[in-house]
Order: sequence, then C-alpha cells, then structure tokens
Amino acid sequence: MSEKKTLTTAFGHPIGDNQNTKTVGPRGPVLMEDFHLIEKMAHFNRERIPERVVHAKGSGAYGRLKITGDISGYTHAKLFSKPGNFCECVVRFSTVGGEKGSADTARDPRGFACKFYTEEGNWDLVGNNTPVFFIRDPLKFGDFIHTQKRDPQTNLKSPTMMWDFWSLSPESLHQVTILFSDRGTPYGYRHMDGFSSHTYSLINAKGERVWVKWHFKTKQGIKNFTGPEAVKLAGEQPDFAQDDLFHAIEKGDHPKWHVSVQIMTEDQATKFKYNPFDLTKVWPHGQYPLIEVGEMELNRNPENYFAEVEQASYEPANVLPGMGFSPDKMLQARILSYPDAHRYRLGINYNQIPVNQAKACPVHTYHRDGTMRVDDNGGIGPNYEPNSFGGPVEDPAYRDPTLTIPGDTHLIGRFNHREGNDDYTQPGDLFRLMPADAKARLIENIVVSMKSVPQRIQEKQIQHFLKADPAYGAGVAKGLGIEVNVAVTA
Repeated sequence: MSEKKTLTTAFGHPIGDNQNTKTVGPRGPVLMEDFHLIEKMAHFNRERIPERVVHAKGSGAYGRLKITGDISGYTHAKLFSKPGNFCECVVRFSTVGGEKGSADTARDPRGFACKFYTEEGNWDLVGNNTPVFFIRDPLKFGDFIHTQKRDPQTNLKSPTMMWDFWSLSPESLHQVTILFSDRGTPYGYRHMDGFSSHTYSLINAKGERVWVKWHFKTKQGIKNFTGPEAVKLAGEQPDFAQDDLFHAIEKGDHPKWHVSVQIMTEDQATKFKYNPFDLTKVWPHGQYPLIEVGEMELNRNPENYFAEVEQASYEPANVLPGMGFSPDKMLQARILSYPDAHRYRLGINYNQIPVNQAKACPVHTYHRDGTMRVDDNGGIGPNYEPNSFGGPVEDPAYRDPTLTIPGDTHLIGRFNHREGNDDYTQPGDLFRLMPADAKARLIENIVVSMKSVPQRIQEKQIQHFLKADPAYGAGVAKGLGIEVNVAVTA
C-alpha cells in the first residue's frame, strides 16, 4: 500500500478540512481569511488556457523514429548519419477548423505534427494528412481560416462562407478535391498518411543543398469513413479518433508509419515546369520517387492530456543542422506565426514546459526573465553576447550555405501568385485517377455541402470543376440542378 499523502496548498501548507468553507457559525458568511478556498477558486478560474485558433481538437502519443535508410549523402544531421539510429518523439494529430469540443470525424484536413528529440536539438515537422493546402500565399491564411470558423452574425458554420472563398480562390481546388473525396473523413488517426506538405531543404557535409518533401505512409493501411458514416459518428461518438488511438496503444497495437522523402536538386528546381515551392502542388512521384528514411512507431500514451498534449507546441522553425527551409511563402510565414502563437497561448517560456523541452541535448541561450520562468534563469552567467565571461558563442560550422533565387533577386514586391500558375491540371488528374464509385462519392459530398450556397457562388465554383475535368464539373452541376454547356465551358 502506497504511503498516505497529506493534501496541501500550492505552497505546501497542510490542509485539515477540504470539505467545508470557513464561516461565522454554521450559517454565517464566508471569511476572506479562508486562503484555501480563495486559492482553489482562483486556480479554477484560470484552468483554461486559450485554445489553438486552428487545430484546437487533437490527440497525442509518444514513440520513436528509427532510421532504416541511408540519406547521409543529402544531410549531415547526426540522426541520419547511419541506419539504426533512432530518437524519441511525441506526435499530435488534430482536426483543423473545429473547436476543442468538435467531432473527430468532421470533414476536415487532419494535422500531423511530430516533435523528434535529437542530440542536435528538437526537430518539429508540422504537416497535415494531405500533401497540399488551400492557399499558396500567407496573406490569405487568416481570411481562409475565418471561413472555416463561425459566421460573425449567426455564430453558425457557414457553407456559403467556405464556398464563396473557394470559388474566388481557384488555387484551392486541389485541396478541395481531396477534402471532399473519401480522404476528407479518415478512419481515425492511425489509418491516414502524413506529409510535410511544405518543401524543406537538406544540406550535406559539403554544403550542397537539395529540396525535400517528407512523407509518412501508414502501415495500418488507408481507411476512411463515408460521408454519412462520419456524420453519424459525430453524434454517436464524437471522440472516435481519440478513443481509437489511445486504446490501440493501450492494448499494445502500436501504430507505425513508413517515413520517406522526395528529393529535388536546385538545378532541377530551376527547370521545373511550375513553382516547386507552391503549397497547392505536388511533385510527381514518377520523376521524384520516394526514398526510404525510416519507421515511426507510437508506443506510449501521455499520462496527463493537458500537460503533454494541450501544452505541446510545434513549430516549423525547429530544424536540425543539415536541414533548412525553402522559398515556400507559406512556410516562411509559419516560421514566424507558430512560435508567436505559442508565446501568446502558453507564455514566453513555453520551451521550458517538459513536453517541449529539448531532452537529448544541452540548451545554452541568453534568454532571461519573463513569466513562468522555472529554471535558474541563467544563474550568475552573463545575459549578453559577446562577453568575456565564458558565455556560449556561435559556431561557424553550423552556418547554412548561401541560396541563389532564380531571377532578379533584387526585385521585391507583391507579386500575383495566380499569374502563370495552373490550378486545374493536378486536381483534374486526381479526379481522373479515381475509380467511378469514388468519383460519385466525391461529387455527392460536394453537392451535399453546396446545397445551401447561393446559386451565383455554385455557378462560379462549377466553372473551376469544369476546367479541371468536364465530367467533374458536369457531375456537380447535375447534382445541384444547374445546366451547363460542357463542350463550350470546358
């Protein structure tokens, strides 16, 4: 039998009565000196931190990444120096648009965020279960997310807001096609793939850079709900994905993903037929095949959801030596936006929260002070650099090689991201790859979603479907009862 623990206040004061408030007589008023009551009420009022603006509903688990392939020719990161290396990780899956109490089975992309604790620092890969996204320019991110939230007048979800934005943003068509296909309602988190979506870079020991996209392929097999099944479960078991992940791990059925990369050289990127850093596009696997990296396994549940999942923070800025970024505009904005969101939601010292700490390497910074500082705050060490008191200094060995952007690198401005971009071929190719029954379900899902949308918006969106594939547009038009001249429009 474990030793009996005495209840105390937050500062260790033993509590003799946790059942009754201190009052003037049995029926008298409460005394302000009841510090235990005041502490409990004050803490209760502050228990909820702001939920994530996006990806608010999520589930997490611990595991490890084991390296099985050799990509040491592309990167000098120690983790990838040889097969057999491994590191611990914590992964958070999520929906995107819903609030914390929303249903796991909603038609929505799924967040796929991984934090790897390596000997050279934490590596965060913050992606989705789709290889593309709705927009390519970060200036439109807030606008897009607003359409996925609630109407400012009715406080209701609004298909009109969503389809109005999409109909005016043809670059969204690729992701819309994925979202309304079977993949828009995955069977929990174990049966879906994950992608970096963004293009990153790898840098080898010679300072040579290549561009890279990361792929996590589920070893459990792809499995999805139909639209009606997902809607039914939203009412019957809204926490389906959380339940499925937690209890699978609890009983020893550990989910695994095969980790691979696509590689593109800088020279190939300059000659590529479209912008290789466009987040609305994929790289053809025939030209850029998957290269094996390793296997990720999740094998341990968190012991406290709030401490280890709700407070977990992920940010694309966390890369290892031998890794880097790309000119992807969305990635560049997320490098700033994610840590900014964490500082607002968790506080300036969010890196000291145990789940976020670098666990496999030392940390030496000149950061000092701020709310919720819980270490020695740098002790007697200097808080400036350069200094002559033995403080940490930079190491030129970790400098990134220079990057030349094709074109006039001195030209800076606001360039029309739609100019010269083909937003229809890839979603059309995706539609043509689908078997007939999958096409029918895609069209039915779109029709169901667009029924309440004003006809002028329906007609505008149908034009995008038609440009992707005449049968795609004609099917949606027919389902909505709108006549179109396919031969002329397409």
